[in-house]
Amino acid sequence: MRIAAVIFCVITILVTGCTSQYKTPDLGGLYNDLVQNENPYRNPVILIPGLLGSRLIESDSKEIAWGAFGIKRTNPNTEKGSRRIALPMQMGKTLKDLRDNTIPAGALDKVVVSFLGYPLEQNTYSYILRVLGVGGYRDQDIGESGRIEYGDRHYTCFQFDYDWRRDIVESARDLSGFIKEKKKYVQDEIEKRYGIKDVNVKFDIVAHSMGGLVARYYLRYGTAELPDDGSLPEITWAGTRHVENLVMIGTPNSGSLDALVKLVDGYRPALFLPRYSPALLGTMPGIYELLPRSRHKPVKDNKGHPVDLLSPELWRKNKWGLANPAQDKVLKMLLPGITDPAVRRKIALEHQKKCLIRANQFFNAIDIPAKPPASLKTLLVAGDSEKTIKGANIDSTGQLKIKVYGPGDGTVLRSSALGDDRRDENKSVRLISPIHWNQVLFLFSDHLDLTKNPIFTDNLLYFLLENP
Repeated sequence: MRIAAVIFCVITILVTGCTSQYKTPDLGGLYNDLVQNENPYRNPVILIPGLLGSRLIESDSKEIAWGAFGIKRTNPNTEKGSRRIALPMQMGKTLKDLRDNTIPAGALDKVVVSFLGYPLEQNTYSYILRVLGVGGYRDQDIGESGRIEYGDRHYTCFQFDYDWRRDIVESARDLSGFIKEKKKYVQDEIEKRYGIKDVNVKFDIVAHSMGGLVARYYLRYGTAELPDDGSLPEITWAGTRHVENLVMIGTPNSGSLDALVKLVDGYRPALFLPRYSPALLGTMPGIYELLPRSRHKPVKDNKGHPVDLLSPELWRKNKWGLANPAQDKVLKMLLPGITDPAVRRKIALEHQKKCLIRANQFFNAIDIPAKPPASLKTLLVAGDSEKTIKGANIDSTGQLKIKVYGPGDGTVLRSSALGDDRRDENKSVRLISPIHWNQVLFLFSDHLDLTKNPIFTDNLLYFLLENP
Protein backbone atom coordinates (compact mmCIF):
# COMPACT_ATOMS: atom_id res chain seq x y z
CA MET A 1 0.00 0.00 0.00
CA ARG A 2 2.86 2.39 0.85
CA ILE A 3 4.56 1.71 -2.50
CA ALA A 4 1.28 2.31 -4.35
CA ALA A 5 0.79 5.56 -2.45
CA VAL A 6 4.31 6.73 -3.33
CA ILE A 7 3.79 5.86 -7.00
CA PHE A 8 0.46 7.75 -6.96
CA CYS A 9 2.13 10.84 -5.44
CA VAL A 10 4.95 10.76 -8.00
CA ILE A 11 2.47 10.45 -10.88
CA THR A 12 0.37 13.29 -9.44
CA ILE A 13 3.42 15.57 -9.17
CA LEU A 14 4.54 14.72 -12.70
CA VAL A 15 1.08 15.28 -14.18
CA THR A 16 0.34 18.51 -12.36
CA GLY A 17 3.87 19.74 -13.00
CA CYS A 18 3.39 19.30 -16.75
CA THR A 19 -0.05 20.91 -16.81
CA SER A 20 -0.20 24.69 -17.10
CA GLN A 21 -3.17 26.73 -15.97
CA TYR A 22 -4.27 29.91 -17.71
CA LYS A 23 -2.08 32.80 -16.65
CA THR A 24 -3.95 36.07 -16.49
CA PRO A 25 -2.22 38.83 -18.48
CA ASP A 26 -1.25 42.07 -16.76
CA LEU A 27 -3.93 44.11 -18.47
CA GLY A 28 -3.07 47.22 -16.49
CA GLY A 29 0.55 47.04 -17.55
CA LEU A 30 -0.39 46.38 -21.15
CA TYR A 31 -2.96 49.10 -21.59
CA ASN A 32 -2.29 51.67 -18.84
CA ASP A 33 -0.61 54.20 -21.14
CA LEU A 34 -3.57 54.12 -23.52
CA VAL A 35 -6.04 54.42 -20.65
CA GLN A 36 -4.28 57.39 -19.07
CA ASN A 37 -4.17 59.22 -22.40
CA GLU A 38 -7.69 60.63 -22.35
CA ASN A 39 -8.73 61.08 -25.98
CA PRO A 40 -11.89 62.95 -27.05
CA TYR A 41 -11.93 60.92 -30.28
CA ARG A 42 -11.84 57.48 -28.70
CA ASN A 43 -15.00 55.51 -29.38
CA PRO A 44 -17.34 54.87 -26.42
CA VAL A 45 -18.63 51.30 -26.05
CA ILE A 46 -22.16 49.91 -26.01
CA LEU A 47 -22.69 46.50 -24.36
CA ILE A 48 -25.65 44.51 -25.70
CA PRO A 49 -26.63 41.41 -23.65
CA GLY A 50 -28.18 38.25 -25.08
CA LEU A 51 -31.41 36.33 -24.54
CA LEU A 52 -32.56 36.65 -20.90
CA GLY A 53 -29.80 39.23 -20.38
CA SER A 54 -31.94 42.29 -19.53
CA ARG A 55 -33.95 42.73 -16.36
CA LEU A 56 -37.69 43.09 -16.96
CA ILE A 57 -40.07 44.90 -14.60
CA GLU A 58 -43.72 45.94 -14.52
CA SER A 59 -43.80 49.62 -15.37
CA ASP A 60 -46.50 50.51 -12.84
CA SER A 61 -45.70 48.30 -9.83
CA LYS A 62 -41.91 48.04 -10.51
CA GLU A 63 -42.21 44.34 -9.65
CA ILE A 64 -39.45 42.25 -11.24
CA ALA A 65 -40.72 39.97 -14.00
CA TRP A 66 -37.27 38.64 -14.88
CA GLY A 67 -33.85 39.04 -13.26
CA ALA A 68 -34.29 37.98 -9.62
CA PHE A 69 -35.49 34.55 -8.59
CA GLY A 70 -36.61 32.61 -5.55
CA ILE A 71 -38.95 33.18 -2.62
CA LYS A 72 -41.36 36.12 -3.02
CA ARG A 73 -40.28 36.60 -6.63
CA THR A 74 -42.43 36.35 -9.76
CA ASN A 75 -43.65 32.78 -10.20
CA PRO A 76 -44.38 32.07 -13.88
CA ASN A 77 -46.74 29.26 -12.90
CA THR A 78 -49.28 31.58 -11.29
CA GLU A 79 -51.89 33.61 -13.15
CA LYS A 80 -50.34 36.94 -12.21
CA GLY A 81 -46.77 35.78 -12.79
CA SER A 82 -47.47 34.16 -16.15
CA ARG A 83 -49.13 37.28 -17.56
CA ARG A 84 -46.29 39.43 -16.22
CA ILE A 85 -43.63 37.58 -18.24
CA ALA A 86 -45.61 36.36 -21.29
CA LEU A 87 -46.46 38.63 -24.18
CA PRO A 88 -50.16 39.21 -24.94
CA MET A 89 -51.96 37.32 -27.72
CA GLN A 90 -54.94 38.56 -29.72
CA MET A 91 -56.52 37.52 -33.00
CA GLY A 92 -56.05 39.90 -35.92
CA LYS A 93 -53.35 42.04 -34.27
CA THR A 94 -49.76 42.27 -35.51
CA LEU A 95 -46.92 41.27 -33.18
CA LYS A 96 -45.72 44.88 -32.89
CA ASP A 97 -49.17 45.95 -31.71
CA LEU A 98 -49.36 43.29 -28.97
CA ARG A 99 -47.88 45.15 -26.03
CA ASP A 100 -47.95 44.86 -22.25
CA ASN A 101 -46.64 46.98 -19.38
CA THR A 102 -43.48 44.92 -18.79
CA ILE A 103 -40.39 46.91 -19.76
CA PRO A 104 -36.57 46.47 -19.71
CA ALA A 105 -34.82 47.90 -16.66
CA GLY A 106 -31.09 47.43 -17.09
CA ALA A 107 -28.72 44.73 -18.29
CA LEU A 108 -28.13 41.83 -15.90
CA ASP A 109 -24.51 42.17 -14.88
CA LYS A 110 -25.49 39.86 -11.99
CA VAL A 111 -28.45 37.56 -11.36
CA VAL A 112 -29.74 37.34 -7.80
CA VAL A 113 -31.29 34.06 -6.69
CA SER A 114 -32.95 33.77 -3.29
CA PHE A 115 -32.53 30.21 -1.99
CA LEU A 116 -33.81 29.26 1.46
CA GLY A 117 -33.91 32.96 2.28
CA TYR A 118 -30.28 33.62 1.32
CA PRO A 119 -29.36 35.73 -1.73
CA LEU A 120 -27.02 34.01 -4.19
CA GLU A 121 -25.36 35.92 -7.02
CA GLN A 122 -24.53 34.51 -10.44
CA ASN A 123 -22.22 36.69 -12.53
CA THR A 124 -23.40 37.22 -16.09
CA TYR A 125 -21.93 40.29 -17.79
CA SER A 126 -19.88 41.63 -14.89
CA TYR A 127 -16.76 40.05 -16.43
CA ILE A 128 -17.11 42.06 -19.65
CA LEU A 129 -17.77 45.23 -17.65
CA ARG A 130 -14.71 44.56 -15.51
CA VAL A 131 -12.49 44.18 -18.58
CA LEU A 132 -13.92 47.33 -20.14
CA GLY A 133 -13.22 49.09 -16.84
CA VAL A 134 -9.56 48.05 -17.06
CA GLY A 135 -9.56 49.54 -20.54
CA GLY A 136 -10.68 52.87 -19.11
CA TYR A 137 -14.34 52.66 -20.13
CA ARG A 138 -16.54 54.24 -17.48
CA ASP A 139 -19.92 52.52 -17.36
CA GLN A 140 -22.98 54.71 -16.87
CA ASP A 141 -25.07 52.11 -15.01
CA ILE A 142 -22.25 51.29 -12.60
CA GLY A 143 -21.46 54.95 -12.02
CA GLU A 144 -25.05 55.97 -11.38
CA SER A 145 -25.54 53.04 -8.99
CA GLY A 146 -22.63 54.29 -6.86
CA ARG A 147 -20.65 51.05 -7.10
CA ILE A 148 -17.72 52.94 -8.60
CA GLU A 149 -16.97 56.63 -8.10
CA TYR A 150 -15.70 58.17 -11.35
CA GLY A 151 -15.42 61.69 -9.99
CA ASP A 152 -16.21 64.31 -12.61
CA ARG A 153 -15.22 62.12 -15.56
CA HIS A 154 -17.93 61.43 -18.10
CA TYR A 155 -19.30 58.02 -19.08
CA THR A 156 -17.80 56.14 -22.02
CA CYS A 157 -19.58 52.78 -21.65
CA PHE A 158 -23.33 52.17 -21.91
CA GLN A 159 -25.46 49.06 -21.39
CA PHE A 160 -28.30 48.71 -23.89
CA ASP A 161 -31.15 46.91 -22.16
CA TYR A 162 -33.95 45.67 -24.39
CA ASP A 163 -36.99 43.44 -24.16
CA TRP A 164 -35.54 40.15 -25.41
CA ARG A 165 -39.04 38.64 -25.60
CA ARG A 166 -39.97 40.88 -28.49
CA ASP A 167 -39.07 40.87 -32.18
CA ILE A 168 -35.33 41.44 -32.81
CA VAL A 169 -36.09 44.05 -35.48
CA GLU A 170 -38.01 46.05 -32.88
CA SER A 171 -35.01 45.84 -30.54
CA ALA A 172 -32.72 47.02 -33.36
CA ARG A 173 -34.94 50.05 -33.89
CA ASP A 174 -34.78 50.77 -30.14
CA LEU A 175 -30.97 50.50 -30.37
CA SER A 176 -30.99 53.29 -32.95
CA GLY A 177 -32.78 55.62 -30.53
CA PHE A 178 -30.41 54.60 -27.73
CA ILE A 179 -27.36 55.41 -29.87
CA LYS A 180 -28.73 58.84 -30.81
CA GLU A 181 -29.34 59.63 -27.14
CA LYS A 182 -25.86 58.55 -26.02
CA LYS A 183 -24.21 60.29 -28.99
CA LYS A 184 -25.74 63.60 -27.93
CA TYR A 185 -24.56 63.03 -24.34
CA VAL A 186 -20.97 62.26 -25.42
CA GLN A 187 -20.90 65.22 -27.83
CA ASP A 188 -22.04 67.57 -25.07
CA GLU A 189 -19.38 66.22 -22.68
CA ILE A 190 -16.60 66.59 -25.27
CA GLU A 191 -17.65 70.17 -25.99
CA LYS A 192 -17.73 70.93 -22.26
CA ARG A 193 -14.31 69.38 -21.55
CA TYR A 194 -12.35 70.03 -24.74
CA GLY A 195 -14.20 72.88 -26.45
CA ILE A 196 -14.76 70.77 -29.57
CA LYS A 197 -18.27 71.10 -31.00
CA ASP A 198 -20.30 68.41 -32.78
CA VAL A 199 -17.66 65.67 -32.81
CA ASN A 200 -18.71 62.85 -35.14
CA VAL A 201 -18.96 60.33 -32.32
CA LYS A 202 -18.84 56.68 -33.38
CA PHE A 203 -19.43 53.73 -31.06
CA ASP A 204 -17.94 50.28 -30.66
CA ILE A 205 -20.46 47.53 -29.87
CA VAL A 206 -19.72 44.46 -27.72
CA ALA A 207 -22.65 42.06 -28.08
CA HIS A 208 -23.30 38.66 -26.54
CA SER A 209 -25.49 35.96 -28.14
CA MET A 210 -28.86 37.41 -29.30
CA GLY A 211 -27.37 40.88 -28.83
CA GLY A 212 -25.19 40.25 -31.88
CA LEU A 213 -28.30 39.72 -34.02
CA VAL A 214 -29.79 42.99 -32.76
CA ALA A 215 -26.57 44.77 -33.73
CA ARG A 216 -26.32 43.06 -37.14
CA TYR A 217 -29.84 44.07 -38.16
CA TYR A 218 -29.25 47.65 -37.00
CA LEU A 219 -25.97 47.92 -38.92
CA ARG A 220 -27.54 46.61 -42.13
CA TYR A 221 -30.89 48.34 -42.08
CA GLY A 222 -30.83 51.07 -39.43
CA THR A 223 -34.42 51.80 -38.40
CA ALA A 224 -36.00 50.16 -41.48
CA GLU A 225 -38.93 47.89 -40.62
CA LEU A 226 -39.61 44.53 -42.24
CA PRO A 227 -42.46 45.30 -44.68
CA ASP A 228 -45.92 43.91 -43.89
CA ASP A 229 -46.13 42.30 -47.35
CA GLY A 230 -43.27 39.91 -46.53
CA SER A 231 -40.71 41.61 -48.76
CA LEU A 232 -37.29 42.78 -47.54
CA PRO A 233 -35.95 46.29 -46.97
CA GLU A 234 -32.96 47.60 -48.88
CA ILE A 235 -29.57 47.02 -47.28
CA THR A 236 -28.27 50.54 -46.62
CA TRP A 237 -25.69 49.90 -43.87
CA ALA A 238 -27.29 52.90 -42.15
CA GLY A 239 -26.06 51.79 -38.74
CA THR A 240 -22.40 51.96 -39.80
CA ARG A 241 -22.66 55.76 -39.78
CA HIS A 242 -22.63 55.48 -35.99
CA VAL A 243 -20.66 52.26 -35.32
CA GLU A 244 -17.02 51.51 -36.14
CA ASN A 245 -16.28 48.16 -34.46
CA LEU A 246 -18.53 45.20 -33.67
CA VAL A 247 -17.54 42.37 -31.33
CA MET A 248 -19.92 39.39 -31.36
CA ILE A 249 -19.56 36.79 -28.61
CA GLY A 250 -21.30 33.42 -29.05
CA THR A 251 -23.89 34.86 -31.44
CA PRO A 252 -26.15 32.24 -33.10
CA ASN A 253 -25.86 33.75 -36.58
CA SER A 254 -27.44 30.62 -38.08
CA GLY A 255 -29.64 29.88 -35.07
CA SER A 256 -29.50 27.30 -32.31
CA LEU A 257 -31.38 24.07 -31.65
CA ASP A 258 -31.36 25.10 -28.00
CA ALA A 259 -34.06 27.67 -28.88
CA LEU A 260 -36.22 24.94 -30.42
CA VAL A 261 -35.81 22.75 -27.34
CA LYS A 262 -36.90 25.64 -25.08
CA LEU A 263 -39.96 26.37 -27.23
CA VAL A 264 -40.96 22.69 -27.26
CA ASP A 265 -40.03 21.59 -23.74
CA GLY A 266 -39.94 24.80 -21.71
CA TYR A 267 -37.08 26.18 -19.63
CA ARG A 268 -35.94 25.93 -16.00
CA PRO A 269 -33.16 28.41 -15.05
CA ALA A 270 -31.91 26.21 -12.21
CA LEU A 271 -32.86 22.98 -10.45
CA PHE A 272 -34.76 24.63 -7.56
CA LEU A 273 -36.39 27.40 -9.61
CA PRO A 274 -39.81 27.27 -11.33
CA ARG A 275 -40.14 26.11 -14.92
CA TYR A 276 -41.18 28.45 -17.73
CA SER A 277 -43.71 26.52 -19.78
CA PRO A 278 -43.58 26.06 -23.59
CA ALA A 279 -46.82 28.06 -23.99
CA LEU A 280 -45.41 30.96 -22.01
CA LEU A 281 -42.15 31.05 -24.02
CA GLY A 282 -44.16 30.52 -27.20
CA THR A 283 -45.63 34.01 -26.91
CA MET A 284 -42.15 35.54 -27.47
CA PRO A 285 -41.18 36.29 -31.12
CA GLY A 286 -37.54 36.84 -30.16
CA ILE A 287 -37.02 33.17 -29.28
CA TYR A 288 -38.40 31.97 -32.64
CA GLU A 289 -35.84 34.26 -34.29
CA LEU A 290 -33.10 32.15 -32.70
CA LEU A 291 -34.22 28.94 -34.43
CA PRO A 292 -31.73 27.13 -36.71
CA ARG A 293 -32.04 27.41 -40.47
CA SER A 294 -34.04 24.64 -42.14
CA ARG A 295 -31.64 24.67 -45.12
CA HIS A 296 -28.99 23.19 -42.83
CA LYS A 297 -31.30 20.21 -42.14
CA PRO A 298 -30.96 20.23 -38.34
CA VAL A 299 -34.20 18.28 -37.71
CA LYS A 300 -35.61 15.24 -39.51
CA ASP A 301 -38.94 13.47 -39.20
CA ASN A 302 -39.38 9.84 -38.15
CA LYS A 303 -38.72 8.76 -41.75
CA GLY A 304 -35.41 10.62 -41.92
CA HIS A 305 -36.65 13.50 -44.09
CA PRO A 306 -35.56 17.08 -43.30
CA VAL A 307 -38.38 19.31 -42.05
CA ASP A 308 -39.18 23.01 -42.44
CA LEU A 309 -38.87 24.36 -38.91
CA LEU A 310 -40.85 27.48 -39.80
CA SER A 311 -43.90 25.58 -41.00
CA PRO A 312 -46.91 26.31 -38.73
CA GLU A 313 -48.38 22.94 -39.80
CA LEU A 314 -45.26 21.14 -38.49
CA TRP A 315 -45.75 22.75 -35.05
CA ARG A 316 -49.48 22.01 -35.03
CA LYS A 317 -49.00 18.40 -36.15
CA ASN A 318 -46.31 17.66 -33.54
CA LYS A 319 -48.09 19.62 -30.78
CA TRP A 320 -45.13 21.90 -30.11
CA GLY A 321 -45.29 24.90 -27.80
CA LEU A 322 -48.52 26.85 -28.11
CA ALA A 323 -49.93 24.04 -30.29
CA ASN A 324 -49.75 21.51 -27.45
CA PRO A 325 -53.28 20.83 -26.10
CA ALA A 326 -51.73 20.01 -22.72
CA GLN A 327 -50.73 23.68 -22.45
CA ASP A 328 -54.35 24.80 -22.18
CA LYS A 329 -53.99 25.25 -18.41
CA VAL A 330 -51.34 27.89 -19.19
CA LEU A 331 -53.46 29.44 -21.94
CA LYS A 332 -56.31 29.72 -19.44
CA MET A 333 -54.07 31.94 -17.28
CA LEU A 334 -52.77 33.94 -20.24
CA LEU A 335 -56.24 34.48 -21.74
CA PRO A 336 -58.47 34.93 -18.66
CA GLY A 337 -61.36 36.45 -20.61
CA ILE A 338 -61.63 33.48 -22.99
CA THR A 339 -63.67 30.66 -21.46
CA ASP A 340 -63.84 28.34 -24.48
CA PRO A 341 -60.74 26.07 -24.83
CA ALA A 342 -61.29 25.86 -28.61
CA VAL A 343 -61.13 29.64 -28.91
CA ARG A 344 -58.01 29.78 -26.71
CA ARG A 345 -56.35 27.22 -28.98
CA LYS A 346 -57.31 29.17 -32.09
CA ILE A 347 -55.75 32.34 -30.66
CA ALA A 348 -52.59 30.45 -29.64
CA LEU A 349 -52.16 28.81 -33.06
CA GLU A 350 -52.58 32.15 -34.83
CA HIS A 351 -49.99 33.75 -32.55
CA GLN A 352 -47.54 30.92 -33.16
CA LYS A 353 -48.05 31.25 -36.92
CA LYS A 354 -47.36 35.01 -36.74
CA CYS A 355 -44.12 34.36 -34.84
CA LEU A 356 -42.94 31.74 -37.37
CA ILE A 357 -43.73 33.97 -40.36
CA ARG A 358 -41.90 36.86 -38.73
CA ALA A 359 -38.88 34.66 -37.99
CA ASN A 360 -38.74 33.55 -41.63
CA GLN A 361 -38.75 37.17 -42.83
CA PHE A 362 -36.06 38.08 -40.31
CA PHE A 363 -33.87 35.18 -41.45
CA ASN A 364 -34.26 36.22 -45.09
CA ALA A 365 -33.18 39.76 -44.21
CA ILE A 366 -30.19 38.85 -42.06
CA ASP A 367 -28.90 35.98 -44.24
CA ILE A 368 -28.42 37.95 -47.48
CA PRO A 369 -24.67 37.96 -48.25
CA ALA A 370 -23.52 41.60 -48.15
CA LYS A 371 -20.13 43.19 -47.66
CA PRO A 372 -20.18 46.12 -45.23
CA PRO A 373 -18.38 49.43 -45.74
CA ALA A 374 -14.64 49.27 -45.10
CA SER A 375 -15.14 51.52 -42.06
CA LEU A 376 -16.82 48.67 -40.12
CA LYS A 377 -14.57 46.07 -38.47
CA THR A 378 -15.97 42.85 -36.98
CA LEU A 379 -14.55 40.41 -34.46
CA LEU A 380 -16.23 37.08 -33.73
CA VAL A 381 -15.52 35.26 -30.46
CA ALA A 382 -16.86 31.70 -30.50
CA GLY A 383 -16.48 28.46 -28.58
CA ASP A 384 -15.63 25.19 -30.32
CA SER A 385 -14.77 22.75 -27.52
CA GLU A 386 -18.16 22.02 -25.92
CA LYS A 387 -20.59 19.35 -27.06
CA THR A 388 -23.45 21.27 -28.69
CA ILE A 389 -26.74 20.04 -30.17
CA LYS A 390 -26.43 19.79 -33.95
CA GLY A 391 -29.24 17.49 -35.07
CA ALA A 392 -32.48 15.99 -33.81
CA ASN A 393 -35.20 13.62 -34.97
CA ILE A 394 -38.94 13.80 -34.41
CA ASP A 395 -40.35 10.49 -33.20
CA SER A 396 -43.81 9.14 -34.03
CA THR A 397 -45.35 11.01 -31.06
CA GLY A 398 -43.90 14.37 -32.08
CA GLN A 399 -41.17 14.36 -29.43
CA LEU A 400 -37.72 15.78 -30.22
CA LYS A 401 -34.88 13.29 -29.84
CA ILE A 402 -31.38 14.72 -29.89
CA LYS A 403 -29.25 12.60 -32.22
CA VAL A 404 -26.14 14.54 -33.23
CA TYR A 405 -23.74 16.84 -31.43
CA GLY A 406 -21.05 19.09 -32.86
CA PRO A 407 -18.34 21.49 -31.66
CA GLY A 408 -19.55 24.74 -30.15
CA ASP A 409 -19.97 26.50 -26.81
CA GLY A 410 -22.69 24.19 -25.46
CA THR A 411 -25.46 26.45 -26.79
CA VAL A 412 -24.27 27.75 -30.15
CA LEU A 413 -22.48 25.63 -32.73
CA ARG A 414 -19.16 26.89 -34.09
CA SER A 415 -20.70 26.73 -37.56
CA SER A 416 -23.68 28.85 -36.47
CA ALA A 417 -21.50 31.52 -34.89
CA LEU A 418 -19.58 31.75 -38.18
CA GLY A 419 -22.79 31.82 -40.19
CA ASP A 420 -21.33 28.85 -42.09
CA ASP A 421 -23.47 28.21 -45.18
CA ARG A 422 -21.50 25.32 -46.65
CA ARG A 423 -23.52 22.21 -47.49
CA ASP A 424 -22.56 18.55 -47.46
CA GLU A 425 -21.51 18.75 -51.11
CA ASN A 426 -19.01 21.60 -50.61
CA LYS A 427 -17.70 21.09 -47.07
CA SER A 428 -14.14 20.95 -48.40
CA VAL A 429 -14.11 24.58 -49.60
CA ARG A 430 -13.26 27.59 -47.48
CA LEU A 431 -15.88 29.30 -45.30
CA ILE A 432 -19.03 30.55 -47.05
CA SER A 433 -20.89 33.05 -44.87
CA PRO A 434 -23.19 36.05 -45.37
CA ILE A 435 -21.05 37.85 -42.78
CA HIS A 436 -17.71 39.47 -43.58
CA TRP A 437 -15.36 38.68 -40.67
CA ASN A 438 -12.24 40.76 -40.06
CA GLN A 439 -11.09 38.59 -37.17
CA VAL A 440 -12.25 35.35 -35.55
CA LEU A 441 -11.17 34.05 -32.15
CA PHE A 442 -12.02 30.49 -31.02
CA LEU A 443 -11.95 29.69 -27.30
CA PHE A 444 -12.32 26.51 -25.26
CA SER A 445 -15.18 27.83 -23.10
CA ASP A 446 -18.94 27.51 -22.83
CA HIS A 447 -21.53 30.10 -23.82
CA LEU A 448 -21.32 32.34 -20.74
CA ASP A 449 -17.74 31.54 -19.78
CA LEU A 450 -16.44 32.92 -23.09
CA THR A 451 -16.39 36.32 -21.41
CA LYS A 452 -14.35 35.02 -18.44
CA ASN A 453 -11.55 33.61 -20.57
CA PRO A 454 -8.33 35.69 -20.18
CA ILE A 455 -7.60 35.16 -23.88
CA PHE A 456 -10.89 36.92 -24.61
CA THR A 457 -10.18 39.81 -22.26
CA ASP A 458 -6.73 40.51 -23.71
CA ASN A 459 -7.88 40.28 -27.33
CA LEU A 460 -10.99 42.39 -26.68
CA LEU A 461 -8.91 45.28 -25.35
CA TYR A 462 -6.43 44.96 -28.20
CA PHE A 463 -9.26 45.09 -30.74
CA LEU A 464 -10.87 48.14 -29.13
CA LEU A 465 -7.77 50.06 -28.12
CA GLU A 466 -4.87 49.14 -30.39
CA ASN A 467 -6.09 47.48 -33.57
CA PRO A 468 -5.02 49.80 -36.44
